[in-house]
Amino acid sequence: DAVLWILNTGAQWHFLPQCYPNYKTVHRRFQQWCQQEVLREVLTQLANTLRDEGVLDERESFIDATFAAAKGGGEAVGLAIVDRHGLPLSVSTHAANHHEVTLVQLSFDFYMLEAKPEHLIGDRAYDSDGLDEDLKQDGVNMIAPHRSTRKLKTQDGRHLRRYERRWLVERFFAWLQWKRRLLIRWEYYASNFLGFVQLACITMLLKQF
Repeated sequence: DAVLWILNTGAQWHFLPQCYPNYKTVHRRFQQWCQQEVLREVLTQLANTLRDEGVLDERESFIDATFAAAKGGGEAVGLAIVDRHGLPLSVSTHAANHHEVTLVQLSFDFYMLEAKPEHLIGDRAYDSDGLDEDLKQDGVNMIAPHRSTRKLKTQDGRHLRRYERRWLVERFFAWLQWKRRLLIRWEYYASNFLGFVQLACITMLLKQF
């Protein structure tokens, strides 16, 4: 409850109300969860349970990236894959000097389900023949509008109609921003910031039961 209070309010740890344990104890326990990937494991179990119950549907999924400004300057890239209902299938954070195409495979390292998406929809940043081939080996069909400089067209209008529902992943990022601790990356360690993102996703999936 204390960590959720920090997540929702965005307050600094030492402002934790006295109704909770000492803030140093709470902060230490939260860091342990992040280091031991406890929150990631809880999130994975929740996602697989919801898929078994037919709530999560990964067959048509959407991918996008967003930037989170850090307190000390600089930015980090947050990458998410959501299902056809806008529920999270993968959340990860990476250094901002990576191109989105190179981050797609890294995002699957944080993928929560055994079954990969049949169709993965993204914006023009994901238009890459190399990425298409890599994902095709895993049975994933990448759908993205062509860049203006592309000469050889590989997408047809029928598949691109799926792109109209890409607002689902944008809505997911907008929902995360209601958690004030995620508006700016205050955490010194990237793993702690990712832990808050995972905790926010846990609260989102718990509402589906």
